[in-house]
Amino acid sequence: MRTDDWTRAKTSGLNPTQLAILELLEGRADGLGVKEIAANLGVSQPTATDSIAALERKGFVAKRSAGADRRGVNVGITGEGVSVLEEGQNSPNVAEQSVDALADHEQEELLITLVKMIRHLQEIDAIPIQRMCASCRYFAPFAHSDAAQPHHCNFVDAAFGQRDIRIDCREHETADPASRAATWDVFQQG
Repeated sequence: MRTDDWTRAKTSGLNPTQLAILELLEGRADGLGVKEIAANLGVSQPTATDSIAALERKGFVAKRSAGADRRGVNVGITGEGVSVLEEGQNSPNVAEQSVDALADHEQEELLITLVKMIRHLQEIDAIPIQRMCASCRYFAPFAHSDAAQPHHCNFVDAAFGQRDIRIDCREHETADPASRAATWDVFQQG
């Protein structure tokens, strides 16, 4: 995946951190603060600040007032930044090709294993909360008796299956800790 990131970033004229910032900001109308960006990417605040400055010079992000605190700013993606992301999505993705080589049931097992690993890393504070179904306030695991589509997303009000579990969802809203724990218990038992 790192190779894919480097290749995609290179074709976009960015470095991987800059590309990751654009991906993180995509779909977030209010943008994010520098501190939030750094925490989500697991980089230092100065690293995030330098990358944001480079993206701003290229016209891919813009800083906006963060509201009442005049000193605070949020960083948002611009139309040009969205265009760069869309162009890069056409690049061949070695990681996806590798997953496609697996049988359907193996792909599903891999996805669920990744969700479990990410959840564990979150719980031990090794990584920040990721925008995945298992930590989202809209996720209702095993809410339906249909084995093909047992889960429910309350954001889009639709049932979906194990293969459709998301690890990075734009509509994600982090559930409170008690709800995350309860949701996880149900998900694990399924």
